[in-house]
Amino acid sequence: MVAAVGTTAHGPQASLRVCSGYSWLLAQPALAMVTPYPGPSTLCLCGCPWCPCSSSAGPSHWKELKSTCGGSKQSPVNIDRHRLQRDRGLGDILFEGYDQAPPGKWRLTNNGHTVMLSLASELVSEHITISSGGLPGRYRALQLHFHWGSPAGNGSEHTLDGCQLPMEMHIVHMNTKYRTLAEAKGHPNGLAVLGFFFQVGLQLLEGGRPVRVPTSRPTGVSVDLASTFRLSTLLPRAGRLSGYYRYQGSLTTPDCSEVVVWTVFEEPVEIGREQLQAFVSTLHYPAVGSTLPKMTNNFRPPQPLHGRKVFASRAATASGGSAHRVPHQLLSPLLLLALLGPSSPAP
Repeated sequence: MVAAVGTTAHGPQASLRVCSGYSWLLAQPALAMVTPYPGPSTLCLCGCPWCPCSSSAGPSHWKELKSTCGGSKQSPVNIDRHRLQRDRGLGDILFEGYDQAPPGKWRLTNNGHTVMLSLASELVSEHITISSGGLPGRYRALQLHFHWGSPAGNGSEHTLDGCQLPMEMHIVHMNTKYRTLAEAKGHPNGLAVLGFFFQVGLQLLEGGRPVRVPTSRPTGVSVDLASTFRLSTLLPRAGRLSGYYRYQGSLTTPDCSEVVVWTVFEEPVEIGREQLQAFVSTLHYPAVGSTLPKMTNNFRPPQPLHGRKVFASRAATASGGSAHRVPHQLLSPLLLLALLGPSSPAP
């Protein structure tokens, strides 16, 4: 059972909710940032062309702007571990190129609703792929991005047993049988997205030093990172990647194309509180008049399953059992600074 301590996004009273699989957090209740999902009433991606906060055009209205957002295979979803179906064919995923820093440069962009790292350069994309693990083909990496909440609340898109975690990272891949993203979006197996929960760590950052607050990134600004890095640095340890959940879904922002094979990993990446605040406090949505709103709560609420099955891999926890008994290493503070800190401007 995990208590959300103090003021939350849903009022000053602490929320109390049984969140199976996170009992190890009880030792540090002040850091227990695993909270019941609040519901969609306050969600709005400020300043987005398809979601201005000055109107009632939040995620529940996206289908009025893009009909595909009202489909029957939408994402994200709540992963209810009491209702999972075990698929013994879902073994280990083969990660190729994830353990190498590829040649070339990666571009980081504030695209108006998240911070996105583009991985699809001529030198890089074919070297970073995923396959096996029940995936219907081989997929090459295109980009990764993040979803987060606010200083007062969590912001993962998928929820686990109704519980929302602080942040979620998505690594988007395209089926190698297709040449363009537009072509891939015409097929139900066109994209494969890996989802990773981020959890606030229970230990100090490296050396006990807080992360320096990075430079704010205005909307539309791109920078080229000085160097690439191993994507495996962003993931849980290799031995903890066997537990995951699989379902057929969609992109989580318009046009919400229902062409995504989703893999959501059970093991969260640990991140320091200061690192999480770097996302929450230093990025901005597009300006609304003279106001430059903070980029917070950039997540879509869980969507109905409409009869879809969510499958558990051979090693995943089902039936609401405890999944995360052993915390692992924190996301490197230096890597976070590489993602959000000053870099060389893109031409």
